[in-house]
Amino acid sequence: MTTRDFGQDLRLWADELRAIASEGLYWSGADAYQRRRFERVRRIAAELWALQATDEVGAIETCFRAEQPHVAPEPCGDAAIFNAQGEILLIRRRDDGLWAMPGGGFEVGETPAEAACREALEETGLAVEPLALVGVYDSRRCGSRTARHLYQFVFLCRPRDVTAQPTLSNETLDVGWFGEDSLPPLSPGHAPRIRDAFRCWRGEQCAAVFDRPEQ
Repeated sequence: MTTRDFGQDLRLWADELRAIASEGLYWSGADAYQRRRFERVRRIAAELWALQATDEVGAIETCFRAEQPHVAPEPCGDAAIFNAQGEILLIRRRDDGLWAMPGGGFEVGETPAEAACREALEETGLAVEPLALVGVYDSRRCGSRTARHLYQFVFLCRPRDVTAQPTLSNETLDVGWFGEDSLPPLSPGHAPRIRDAFRCWRGEQCAAVFDRPEQ
């Protein structure tokens, strides 16, 4: 069981209430009673969110009102890029100063694999080829620290040009290749995903990882 701090729990509870309120308001139609109930749920979600944010409750609630009717976990992806020596390419993030696989949120019109490859190019300067799906991870289960509920796809990748060298971007402080026994301090949530990526690279893991339903 992954340990989270209380602030992380507050944000996740607020995010879940926000989704319930948005969907409830959509299906309430002209039922004034139901609408009042879900508007109150949305307000509570904003109040919870504000406990761990610098924005005012009213500003947060305004953002919540502008969202689409059906709110779902946000998809994002990582590129687990390996070289011929079996080392993984990691970036040092600007937001927390820790190391992570290159990755980010998906955009409309691209597949998950395309998104992971795009993020790799933007953050490392390397064009990569996706080889396999390592797994799909629920941010609540793998230790990620985020204000939103995420589904995190990890793709095993290799550089299209083995002679190309990674470069820095405006999102990264550093970039480098690392062996499994010499990993730097990792950003929260990346340790289990990187572990599975190494297993997949070595051929020890054939099926993609996913979170089993809790009993």
